[in-house]
Amino acid sequence: MPDENGPRFLAIPDVADELAATNIQVRSLIKSGDLPAIQIGGRGQWRIERSKLEEYIADAYRRAEQTVADETAKKEQQENEPDD
Repeated sequence: MPDENGPRFLAIPDVADELAATNIQVRSLIKSGDLPAIQIGGRGQWRIERSKLEEYIADAYRRAEQTVADETAKKEQQENEPDD
């Protein structure tokens, strides 16, 4: 049953659209375990729960913020090192 944010489960193409990625990239995220998903039906079609997608996106933002902070700290450290 859909809620105000859309359906509970999304197919790979839907997730790819949301992430501006390819189906192959989404499959890679699933296979690596970065994006939890379930297989349904006899053909093993993948479905991603919307809440898991939102958690993945939030985690990606946290990783990006940490990367920026690390790079900034590294740059500041290099600028503060005395020249030889």
